[in-house]
Amino acid sequence: MKKGIAASKGYAIGNVFLYEENEVIITDEKVTDTAAELAKLEKAVSLCREQLEKIKEKTRQNVGEHEAAVFEAHILILDDPEFVGSVEAEIKNNSTNAIKAVDTVSKNLIMIFESIDDAYLRERAADIKDVSKRMIANLAGQTVGLEIEKQNTIVVAHDLTPSDTAQLDKTKVRGFITNIGGRTSHSAIMARTLEIPAVVGLGDITTSVKNDDLIIVDGIEGFAIINPDEATVAEYKTKIEAFEAEKEELKKLLDVKVVTKDGKHIEVCGNIGKPKDADQVLENGGDGVGLFRTEFLYMDRDSAPTEEEQYEAYKYVLETMKDKKVVIRTLDIGGDKTLPYLPLPEEMNPFLGYRAIRLCLDQTDIFKVQLRALLRASVYGQLAVMFPMISGIEEFNNAKAVVEECKKELDAEGIAYSNNIEWGIMIEIPAAAVMADELAKYVDFFSIGTNDLIQYTLAADRMSEKVSYLYNPMHPAVLRLIKMTIDGAHKHGKWVGMCGEMAGDEAAIPTLLEYGLDEFSMSATSILNAKKSY
Repeated sequence: MKKGIAASKGYAIGNVFLYEENEVIITDEKVTDTAAELAKLEKAVSLCREQLEKIKEKTRQNVGEHEAAVFEAHILILDDPEFVGSVEAEIKNNSTNAIKAVDTVSKNLIMIFESIDDAYLRERAADIKDVSKRMIANLAGQTVGLEIEKQNTIVVAHDLTPSDTAQLDKTKVRGFITNIGGRTSHSAIMARTLEIPAVVGLGDITTSVKNDDLIIVDGIEGFAIINPDEATVAEYKTKIEAFEAEKEELKKLLDVKVVTKDGKHIEVCGNIGKPKDADQVLENGGDGVGLFRTEFLYMDRDSAPTEEEQYEAYKYVLETMKDKKVVIRTLDIGGDKTLPYLPLPEEMNPFLGYRAIRLCLDQTDIFKVQLRALLRASVYGQLAVMFPMISGIEEFNNAKAVVEECKKELDAEGIAYSNNIEWGIMIEIPAAAVMADELAKYVDFFSIGTNDLIQYTLAADRMSEKVSYLYNPMHPAVLRLIKMTIDGAHKHGKWVGMCGEMAGDEAAIPTLLEYGLDEFSMSATSILNAKKSY
């Protein structure tokens, strides 16, 4: 039995298909005809685009629009002049062969992304790996992807790219396990959407099995059991039956509204990063959007999104959710999240520095574009706006002053906006939690961002393996700050949500309910599981 990370829930029993890619030999050989090498590159890029368009369409038909967007992002990488342009420059300036040039440029970009603390952004290195691997294979004349012929197959690989995962045939593939990876990788997200059990981060599973070995994937506990005995197989067949029955039961919760024993209605909402993600929240029975991370509108591009682009994005989410509340967080950039077109100062402690609301209040030209777009879109639904990284009332008042400026501008232009927008703050700095009873006099709501609140409270970087043992959501100090926040808000009749990972933690839900939390917001695929815990 090997222990890894449970990336996609479920159980599977099947035979090993060991996915070992043909290794492309990358050499430092220089080329004399750079024009010919550039032509090779152009042909490979064109072939990659053609392949990705097909995968995108297949994914859209078999999985959904949301998942197909992953491959749209891959196509954008191919269209990014920074990426392909850098490869071309490497060929022209250094007479580097095309395969080596792609390898060099992609490794540099991957190193930058993998050094970022934010798990979601760090996993985006997988996008660049996937695209560069495809380019190199095409340059070397190799086939890309895996074909599965046998039924009841468990794919075992060092890693699976998003395009590998998207092409898995659910009628044949029962699950997959990998040496590396994490819960936020695209392949893990895709596996959860396809409802294929997956365990990742097993270290050396590819050297521990051989083709056709019988293997069990335990996507609940994160185990891989190689060549199990008959009793273990029988045990897991029973678990599979029970799991499938539970999934059917969970579907009954789609339209269920959560009400506590004392009659209080609890909102169970979804976190989103892109407008289309709102569809998935509804598909999973969400009561609204508890966090729209708007920074993702600003990423993977060469300039900031315009007011019109943002307006259309917010309008789409509000119209999709209809009368359900949508909580949108204003730009939360800085710290581990940077933009190529927005240079930030070098800082010793960027997480404690020039970021989020601090940056927006300093660069009000950027802030006002977003606020105007939010105000314009507010007429299409029930909008709530929250400001991140608030440490005291002065910052909130200053942010609201910029909002008032935007309202005056829109009034002068004859542009309508709603007067029923709720304005709130993220509680992620311990100082804000301690002062919650005072802050609640001024705001309409709080949303507790536990990811940062925990690491700031315990002085433990959640991405550092050396101190990860200290990162404990149920630490008494963290719980005390959460309770202070909820009590402080309720004292003044204000509601409190939670949009960090803790909100979807089934072990934490009973305590949060006891404290009186009003709204829980989590990834869309966690909503039904969370509903059964109330």
